[in-house]
Amino acid sequence: MSKLESMIRSCAANKPSKKTARHLITLRTRKSYNRCLKMMKANGITPFKAVPRSLMIGFHVLKRASSSAISSHPEVRKVEKDLKIKIHAAAPDKVPYKASYHAPYKRNKAVKRSFPLLMPTAKSALITWNINRVKAPQAWTISKGSPMKVAVIDTGIANHPDLRIAGGVNTINGGSYADDNGHGTHVAGIISAIGTAGHVVGVAPEAELYAVKALDANGEGYVSDIVEGIDWCIGKQMNVINMSLGITGSESSGVLHDAVRRAVRRGIVIVASAGNSGESSKQIDEPAAYEEVIAVAASTKANQIASFSSRGKGIAITAPGQQILSTWLGNSYKKLSGTSMSSPHVAGGAALLLSRKSLSPTAVSAQLRNKAIKLDNYSALAQGAGLMQLNQIFDIQTSAKRKKITGS
Repeated sequence: MSKLESMIRSCAANKPSKKTARHLITLRTRKSYNRCLKMMKANGITPFKAVPRSLMIGFHVLKRASSSAISSHPEVRKVEKDLKIKIHAAAPDKVPYKASYHAPYKRNKAVKRSFPLLMPTAKSALITWNINRVKAPQAWTISKGSPMKVAVIDTGIANHPDLRIAGGVNTINGGSYADDNGHGTHVAGIISAIGTAGHVVGVAPEAELYAVKALDANGEGYVSDIVEGIDWCIGKQMNVINMSLGITGSESSGVLHDAVRRAVRRGIVIVASAGNSGESSKQIDEPAAYEEVIAVAASTKANQIASFSSRGKGIAITAPGQQILSTWLGNSYKKLSGTSMSSPHVAGGAALLLSRKSLSPTAVSAQLRNKAIKLDNYSALAQGAGLMQLNQIFDIQTSAKRKKITGS
């Protein structure tokens, strides 16, 4: 047994308890990764996570033991705690959304990928204020997002008549990727709800939607599950990843950052919500804080930065995030607020852009930011480049002047 394996064995626990903590170790070589897994198996140590693409192993460590010696070993890239991560949704509206203009759907069956799309129009779809505000309808004359693949790393996505789910994965326990919280379904609708028979339409209604369930019914999870989800997206060649979630507080994850870097190097655009810590915050949450990620702030119907939207260095762009109507559990619809709702607008916008132009993630971010419009009385720490305007990325002119934002 090598010195590294001996050190891991001395601090690893066979099972979780009050005396243990979740840790992640990332090895430098496949040989070291396989050898450590073999040692754990031989000694009855069951890792809670093993991700071959990342060379990452998650295991329970005795709190009284120190892992500092392991982290300095030449075969080890990183050792860190498996940090908690959660959704970025603020509280829902006090009055639940109820509509009289349509009857609820009764079926709850998966919609096949071959389901015919309807071109969103005023007669066939409900084009909400937020979709109008980012000028998505004008961009649909050029692109509706096909054939881009957009992954939603979240609480899963529920079957819904207005959503076409092309596939997915559950990185928590390998089970169903169906949503048991509602947050992921809401985010998915903002990206690509198809908008039939008077129902809501998303920013990119013809984009392919993939569910990566990495958060539980409470909207919480671990970095290890997010990392596995990102690696799944790399393997499945996603074009865009949306992460409406974050590590709050001062803690940081190098393992998560490494996974993001790997995805971006493979050409995947990653969009994330800035956080809901409000005007007094001095930083945005990870992963939005990573320079490789398009960090999104939230605006209101009055074209103000939402009071809950985090402020800080690294915000790239702004999109609507207050009282956003989208798809929900049980074939229903619901209004939610949060930077969680602003991020998928930009993920959908990235899909529209990529469907017509072959661009790197850096170029996608630059084009979206270059065509945004600044909101009055807010610094870049609050709004980044300003409010996303999708008509401008295709040079589609509207009657509204670029210096003034209008729309219902």
